[in-house]
Amino acid sequence: MRKYKRLATSTMAAFTFALVCIALAGCDTLRFAPNETQKQNAWLHNRTAIVTAETARAENASEKLRSLTQLGEVQSRAFASYCGLPKEFPQAETAEDILAESNWQLAGTAVNDAAQRPEAWEVADSALELGIGICALLGGVWGTKAVRFLRETKTKSQALKEIIAGNELFKRQNQTQTAAFKQAHSKQSSQTRQIVTQTKTLGHYLPI
Repeated sequence: MRKYKRLATSTMAAFTFALVCIALAGCDTLRFAPNETQKQNAWLHNRTAIVTAETARAENASEKLRSLTQLGEVQSRAFASYCGLPKEFPQAETAEDILAESNWQLAGTAVNDAAQRPEAWEVADSALELGIGICALLGGVWGTKAVRFLRETKTKSQALKEIIAGNELFKRQNQTQTAAFKQAHSKQSSQTRQIVTQTKTLGHYLPI
């Protein structure tokens, strides 16, 4: 019994801590795993650097340019290693292959994909759902209590999100009332202000 109690309590604490970390850190710390396009682009970047270095040597470029291209080739290995190898490799045997229009399009798509960020609210909900699932598997009194706690946390999180979204929509549609709106909330405690600010950051809302 004590074992399940400790495990359930630890699970609740871990997921609550995870949600707080997400709120404090914001969405910029969250990243999608590299997709196939990004993997292809990273591999192509390395091939581009290799061919550039080879071309600089073949055309007897200046020592400075040859050194720069060699360094670029070494640096590009880190990108390819981080992203991992793609399932399909772009045609990149020669400089002409690399400069194909399809590779320009690939690079542009990879840039757009890299700028995408997960919706932090969805990440938080997923974390809570995972916690609920784990606690449900534990069963017992403490597992049931943990499930209830996490479900209540998820419900309150959703309610807070909806309230803040409604407030921001009201201010955008009633800009003449913004000063009065701020005045009405001026007596909020510092703890409440901090929670609201963190929640708006988490949900990509405009600040009050």
